[in-house]
Amino acid sequence: MTKRLVFFAYGAVAYLIFLGTFLYAIAFVGGIGVPTRLDGDPQSPLLTALAIDAALLTLFAVQHSVMARRWFKEWWTQIVPWTIERSTFVLFASLALIALFWKWQPIGMPIWTVTDPAVRAVLWTLFAAGWGTVLVVTFLINHFDLFGLRHVWLPLIGKPYTRIEFRTPAPYRYVRHPLYFGFLLAFWMTPTMTLAHLVFAIATTAYIVLAIQFEERDLISEYGSAYEEYRKRVPMLLPVRGDRLATAPQPAPSPIGSRSPHPLP
Repeated sequence: MTKRLVFFAYGAVAYLIFLGTFLYAIAFVGGIGVPTRLDGDPQSPLLTALAIDAALLTLFAVQHSVMARRWFKEWWTQIVPWTIERSTFVLFASLALIALFWKWQPIGMPIWTVTDPAVRAVLWTLFAAGWGTVLVVTFLINHFDLFGLRHVWLPLIGKPYTRIEFRTPAPYRYVRHPLYFGFLLAFWMTPTMTLAHLVFAIATTAYIVLAIQFEERDLISEYGSAYEEYRKRVPMLLPVRGDRLATAPQPAPSPIGSRSPHPLP
């Protein structure tokens, strides 16, 4: 019982750290009332700032991708108990993001600045809609399973862990990766785009596209023709006309990180 309590406490702390990180990420990208933000006046020489920012983005991408792969988890769970494997993934991803927030180097150099109040309102609305989409999608799949709480809660109350059945709730009938689509809105919809913000948006977009390839390879390996058929009928990121909607339930792709998803900032 003591071990189960310790594991639950660990999972709860990891989740709370993630939650704080996620909320800070919204303010960081939007430049809303936080001490460090994506945009701002330059604090270092241009090449130095670009190198530091690239290193921070690479750190997160490597952590997120490697720890999500099946071969890594098969090795990792020989060291870390399976019950807290997902919580550990969430914790490490949060720490990588905290490092990014802490050491990010603003560059200044505006690429575009929208001054029209109506257009600015539209862009801020789309920015908020992107983050809202990310959050809603996690609950449509099973928010607490995705972030490891269910893995530590069920053993605590003496119940065996059971996998969540994969399904295609509403957004997954329009795009295979609605959570990624939400991130793209959040990262690109801004009335003021600086060079640092542009680097961040391009790098995270490239990472998302690459991550989808690895994730879908895993899903095809696990679900075979069922997922291949789903992929043929439903577009990857951008919704299209209704004649391509999935008409039958198929395995829903999990968000970032394949079997150990964790929303990007």
